[in-house]
Amino acid sequence: MTDTASLKTLPFEKALAELEDIVRRLERGDVPLEDSIAIYERGEALKKHCEQLLKKAEARIEKITIGPDGAASGTTPLDVAE
Repeated sequence: MTDTASLKTLPFEKALAELEDIVRRLERGDVPLEDSIAIYERGEALKKHCEQLLKKAEARIEKITIGPDGAASGTTPLDVAE
């Protein structure tokens, strides 16, 4: 169930929706043990995929720098703490 090839093309919003569905199913507690393990593994793969997509998005964001006169003076890459 952890088809990593399909994850590479899965948009963030769809991956997040699938992950939320998995969480709901696991929280209900009515999923057989073997299925729970399989969907948990899929959830882990989805979580990692979402994190990677978010990191890529953060790397593309720029912050506006303000000069001494209070006016915008340019942009610099966002300083993302790891």
